[in-house]
Amino acid sequence: MRSQRLDRWLYFARISKSRTLAQKLCQAGHVRINRDKVRSGAKAVRPGDVLTLSLPSRVRVLKIAALGDRRGPAAEAQTLYEDMTPASPSPQLFPPRR
Repeated sequence: MRSQRLDRWLYFARISKSRTLAQKLCQAGHVRINRDKVRSGAKAVRPGDVLTLSLPSRVRVLKIAALGDRRGPAAEAQTLYEDMTPASPSPQLFPPRR
């Protein structure tokens, strides 16, 4: 089965603007592969792996559907993963605390 470096996949899937930023994201401990924390962008990923990304604006859960060959347009990048991020609760469901 084929595999690909995590930092490269993050770049191809347009999760990160550059491979350097993808490596820094991994080194900072903001990426998990199948619930295991990753500290290196050199970790191999395969289709079927589940990534948990702690990004500045939110947490994303992505299932890798395919490996990338290039950094293409956004529509092509979205075919590389299935977004499994749970929906955030609606603000209307929880009244503000006083």
